[in-house]
Amino acid sequence: MGESSHKKSKPVIGITIGDINGIGPEVIIKALEDNRILRLFTPVIYSSAKVISFYRKNLDKETFNFQQIASIDKVAHKKVNVLNVWDEAVEITPGHANEIGGKYAVISLQKAVADLKEGKIDAITTAPLSKDLVQSDDFKFPGHTEYLTQEAGESDSLMFLVHDGLRVGVVTGHIPLQEVSKKVSKDKVISKLQKMIKSLQKDFGIKKPKVAVLGLNPHAGENGLLGDEEIKVLIPAMEEVRKGHNIVSGPFPADGFFGMGSYKQYDGVLAMYHDQGLIPFKTLAFEEGVNYTAGLPFVRTSPDHGTAFAIAGKNQADPTSFRNALYLANDIIRQRNENRYENADKK
Repeated sequence: MGESSHKKSKPVIGITIGDINGIGPEVIIKALEDNRILRLFTPVIYSSAKVISFYRKNLDKETFNFQQIASIDKVAHKKVNVLNVWDEAVEITPGHANEIGGKYAVISLQKAVADLKEGKIDAITTAPLSKDLVQSDDFKFPGHTEYLTQEAGESDSLMFLVHDGLRVGVVTGHIPLQEVSKKVSKDKVISKLQKMIKSLQKDFGIKKPKVAVLGLNPHAGENGLLGDEEIKVLIPAMEEVRKGHNIVSGPFPADGFFGMGSYKQYDGVLAMYHDQGLIPFKTLAFEEGVNYTAGLPFVRTSPDHGTAFAIAGKNQADPTSFRNALYLANDIIRQRNENRYENADKK
C-alpha cells in the first residue's frame, strides 16, 4: 500500500481540495503558481477544474495554468494537474460554511485516498476541511487523521506537528478535554512514543533520536501532589520504551519546557493532549508549520491551519504552511526511498 506501482523520476503528490468555501483552493493555487515546484514533484489536485478556475479568477491569478485530467493514469509530469472527481456544477460561496463544502471535501479526500492506496500517487497533502460539515452517514470521523488511519488498516497513528527542528506529537487528539486523563494509558503512551521514534528514524533520517515527554498535570504532577498519572502511567511507559535503547526524557512540566526553550534540545516532543502540544507549536510556528500523520504506510501532510472562513475569498490567506506541507511530503518520500535503497544494498 502506498508504494508507487510505476517508474518515474519525480514523486506524484495528490492534493485534496478541502472545503471549497474555505481558504484551501486559495493556498493551493498560491503554493503552486511558482513553476519551479514542478522540478521536485508532480502535483495533482483532486477537485474540479470549475473550482480551480473560479478561484484563479477570484484571486486574479490568470497566469496560473493547469492540465485537466479524467484519471490519475493520464497525469502530466511537467504540469499542475487537476483531476476532475466530479462533473456537476457546484455553487461556490467563499467564506460561507455549508453542507456543500463538506460534501465535496469528502469526495475529494476519498478519491485521493483510493489512488494512494493503489500506489498511483506517492503521498497526499490535504487542504483544510470543517470537521463539523463533513459529518454524514458515510463519513463519521473527527478529522483527516482518524479517517486515514482506518483507511491504512492501522489501529493507531501519530499527529506530528513539524517545523524545522521542532516536532511535537500528541497522545490524544480530537477528543473532549474531560476524556483526556482516561485515554492516557501506559499502552497508548508506549505506542505513541514508538511511532514517534520510528518516524524520526524512517521519515526524518535521525538514527538515534532524543525524545522528550511532557507531564499531563501542572508541574508534571509535583511528585503526586497534583496528580499521579506521571508516576503510574508516564514513567512506567518511558521505562518500557527505554528498554529498546531509546533516548526518552521527562516527564517535564509543559509550561517551563517551552518557556525555557528546552524543546531545542530534542528531536521530538510528546504532549499528552491536543492543546498542550499545539498551542506552543502554533505560537512558535504558525503559518509555517506542517501537520504530518506519522505511523502510516503512506505519506500524508497538511497545513497547520483550518478553513479560515473569515478570510476566504479575500486574497488574504498565507500559503506558506501549505507550501511547506508539500515540501515535507516530498522530503519524506525521498527519505523513505533512500532507506529502501540502503536496506537493499545491505542484503
